[in-house]
Amino acid sequence: VQLEESGGGLVQAGGSLGLSCAASGRTFSNYDMGWFRQAPGEEREFVASISWFRSTHYADSVKGRFAISRDNAKNTVYLQMNSLKPEDTAVYYCAAHTSSSNYDRPAAYDYWGQGTQVTVSS
Repeated sequence: VQLEESGGGLVQAGGSLGLSCAASGRTFSNYDMGWFRQAPGEEREFVASISWFRSTHYADSVKGRFAISRDNAKNTVYLQMNSLKPEDTAVYYCAAHTSSSNYDRPAAYDYWGQGTQVTVSS
């Protein structure tokens, strides 16, 4: 499956931004989807995931501020980010896998997008 993120950009602290990830190539509804992020010099870290049956998980750092959703008819997964902080600055990646376990581990995912930059200014 091919994944393409969009929606990144520059936003002030406290603002909101919505990311989209469009999938193509295989049956999107069969895949569990995740969002990860990577800041310069840091490891890639889990942000949020949504299973094929719409069970969601969030990193503690974004819980209550970010929301993940999916539209299987549009083959798209979304990440709505509110109350953004400078520490949310990173390249955001969407990823897909067919296993519901290890949803927070990058190694568990089979397919990745190229990423979209999110920059939050203070």
